[in-house]
Amino acid sequence: MKPTKTKAEVRAELDAEIARYLSSGGAVNNIPTGTSGQLDNRNLFAQATQFEPKQTRTPLSEVVKELDARKSSKTSRAGKLSRRPTKKLITDDFGEPIRWVWQE
Repeated sequence: MKPTKTKAEVRAELDAEIARYLSSGGAVNNIPTGTSGQLDNRNLFAQATQFEPKQTRTPLSEVVKELDARKSSKTSRAGKLSRRPTKKLITDDFGEPIRWVWQE
């Protein structure tokens, strides 16, 4: 496994690369403070504080009543259907299984 570089080693490598670039004829342009890469130089975050007008809410009480009515009709039908027999585990006083019994 490679050992990780320390900050001093990374700084020394960057300084060496900068020196190599400048010695090969490269130049660094000085840009005045406050100059932006945007063409119109406007604040992009100013729009984030604008809020949309408050919208009116739609009353849904009738819809909720219809949904509740459908729920209650489904539960009443479920009681009328014949249920399948299910297996039930019979255990002794200590929780050990004894046998399976079919229940209706």
